Amino acid sequence: MLREPTASEGHSAAPPPAPANLTGRLGTGSIVFMVIAAAAPLTVVGGNVPLAIASGPGAGAPVGFALASLILLVFAVGFVTMTPHVRQAGAFYAYATRGLGDRAGVGTAAVALVAYTAIQAGVYGYAGWAVNSVLDDFGGPTGVPWWVWSLATVAVVALLGYRHIELSSRVLGVALVLEIAVVAVLDAVIFAKGGESGLNVESFTPDAAFSGPLGVAVLFALTGFIGFESTAVFRNEARDPDRTIPRATYLAVLVIGAFYTVSCWALVLGAGTDRVEGVADESLTSGGNMLMDAAGAYVGTALRDVMQVLLLTSLFACVLSFHNVIARYAFTLSREGLAPARLGAVHPRHHSPYIASAVQTSSALALVAIFAALGLEPLVGVFGSMAGVSTVGMVLLMLTTSVAVLVFFARHRDLAGGRTWQTRVAPVLAVAGLLTGLWLVVSNFTLITGGGTGVSVALGAVPFAAFAAGWLRGPARR
Repeated sequence: MLREPTASEGHSAAPPPAPANLTGRLGTGSIVFMVIAAAAPLTVVGGNVPLAIASGPGAGAPVGFALASLILLVFAVGFVTMTPHVRQAGAFYAYATRGLGDRAGVGTAAVALVAYTAIQAGVYGYAGWAVNSVLDDFGGPTGVPWWVWSLATVAVVALLGYRHIELSSRVLGVALVLEIAVVAVLDAVIFAKGGESGLNVESFTPDAAFSGPLGVAVLFALTGFIGFESTAVFRNEARDPDRTIPRATYLAVLVIGAFYTVSCWALVLGAGTDRVEGVADESLTSGGNMLMDAAGAYVGTALRDVMQVLLLTSLFACVLSFHNVIARYAFTLSREGLAPARLGAVHPRHHSPYIASAVQTSSALALVAIFAALGLEPLVGVFGSMAGVSTVGMVLLMLTTSVAVLVFFARHRDLAGGRTWQTRVAPVLAVAGLLTGLWLVVSNFTLITGGGTGVSVALGAVPFAAFAAGWLRGPARR
C-alpha cells in the first residue's frame, strides 16, 4: 500500500510564510505633514532664525535660508529621479546601497541612525525646557526638573508610535496646521504694517547678504531642514510610492524653504533692517525670544500666549515624526539582515513596526536619563550638542546620496533615458553645494554645540565614525 512521502523523504518542507510588511494608504499630503512636522517650523523660526541673524549677515539672513532651500531643491532632483529604481524604504541607506554598494549602504544606515537618534534626543531636552518656560509664564508649577517633562513626552510618543502610522499622521497634521497658521498670521501683519523700516527688499541685496558671514545663515538654515528626506522612509505605507514620494519630496522642500525664508524676512522687517542684528543678539543673550517679542508687539499678548503653547505642540510633533522615522529605519535594516530579526516584526492589528518602535523608545529613555544624570543644561548642553551631531550627519548623508545617484546612472545609462539634467548636472551641483555646506557646518560647529573646541571636535566626528563602523561591519547577510 502506498503512503504519502514525508517531507524528509520526498518533498522539501513548505517554505515559511513571508513576513508581514508595513501597509498604509498615505497620500502626498500626509507624508508632507510628517516631514514638515519633523522640521518643526515654529521651533526653527523662533530659534534658528535669530541665531542666523545675530551670528550671520544680520538683515541679509533670509538669503541664507533661500540658498539652503536651493541646495536641497537641486539635491532633490537626483534623489527623486532615482526613486523608481529603489524599492526599499530605507531612504538614504537604500539609495547608497543601490548606487555605491553594500558597504557604503551600511555606513550610510549607521550615520542615519546616529543623526536621527541625536536630534530626537536633543528635541526631548528642548521640550523639557519649553514646558517649564511656558508654565513659568502662565503661573504653573515651578522647579520641576526638565527631564521629568522630557520623560512624559517620551511616554506619549511611545504610545502613538506603537499604533498605525495614520494615527500619527493625523496628530502631526493638526499640530502642523496650527503652528504654521500662527506664524503666517504674524508674517502677514508685519508685511501689512510695514515693520520698523517700512516694507522693503533690502534683505535680498548683495550689500545686506554679504554684510556678515552668510555661511552661518546657511548653516542654521540647513539645520532646520533635518528630516526632509524621510519621505522615502514611508515608501511601504504610501498609496502610490512612485508618484507620492517624488511629489512629497519636492513639496516638502518648497514649503519648508518658502516658510523659513519669508518668516525670516518678516522678523527682519519687524525689528527694522538697520537694527535687527542688535535686536536678535539682545534676545539671545538676555534669554528672551525674538519671535515671541515680535508677536507681542505686532499682534498682541493673546497671539504670543497661543504661540508659546504651540511651541510645545511643535516640539511634540517633531519628536513623534523622528520616532516614526527611526523605527522604520530599524525595521528596514532588520529585513535586510543588518539588525536583529525581531525588529522587523509587524503588529498584527496596528500594522506598525511595534518592536522597532519599543526599542527606539528604550534608547530615547536611556539618553534622557544619561543627560539628566550628567546634569546637562537642556538647551545648550542637550539640544545644541545633539543638533550639531545631527546636522553633520544629515549633510554627510545627502552628500553620499548625491554621489550614489551619479554613480548609479553612470553605470546604468539605459535608465537615464537621456535626462542629463536630472542624472548628471543636478547631482554634480548638489555635491558641490553639499560639500560647501559640510565645510560651513564643520568650520562653525561651535556655534551650534555651544561647547569648547575639544567637545565640538569629538561630537562632529561621531557621524564620520558611524560611517566607518558601518563600512567595516560589511554587507548585509540577507
